[in-house]
Amino acid sequence: MKTVIIQYNAGNIQSVTYALERLGVSALLTDDEAEIRSADRVIFPGVGEASTAMRYLRERGLHRILPTLTQPVLGVCLGLQLMCTHSEENETDCLNIFDIRVKKFVADPVHKVPHMGWNGLVHLRGALTNGLAEGAFVYFVHSYYAELSPYTAAQTDYVHPFSAVLQKGNFYATQFHPEKSGQAGARILQNFLEISPNAAQKVLIKPDLWEVNS
Repeated sequence: MKTVIIQYNAGNIQSVTYALERLGVSALLTDDEAEIRSADRVIFPGVGEASTAMRYLRERGLHRILPTLTQPVLGVCLGLQLMCTHSEENETDCLNIFDIRVKKFVADPVHKVPHMGWNGLVHLRGALTNGLAEGAFVYFVHSYYAELSPYTAAQTDYVHPFSAVLQKGNFYATQFHPEKSGQAGARILQNFLEISPNAAQKVLIKPDLWEVNS
């Protein structure tokens, strides 16, 4: 199985590489279109600033490649935000894989920004969180968040509820860092590596009901 990590102008990529190695997977770090399209799995991680990252993606044509991939794709942290439609971070137009806007947290007397630390996942749905218990703790570092939407496959409450996991067909994303999230994070990465290309699920959210349609 060939696993590719997208190489672009963002940090934290090496920690994802090391997390995969702990699972026995050697990944190729590349921005080459042929290598990306021939991969069985693609991971799109990152830490950084949205407009700078999108500029780099456009310069290398990755903004055109990523939305058209048909194999399982996993975005992590900044990767999740860039897979959305628009980010309030420097008013940046993104990849439009998930039709969701990314907004900035507004701090209050109880909640500091950035959101940094361990928080629980609730309303778990879809393949990425198989085997995790409701309330499983994972590690976040972010100032911006994706709204709740029909693609929300898990949520976390910090200031207010937001999308902690997204899923749309073959595209998956986590706002938290699975590579820094202990056993829960390792399970999520393993789940991603085991997803069949033909097993995508559509995740729906309704005001009073969570539902997964195969």
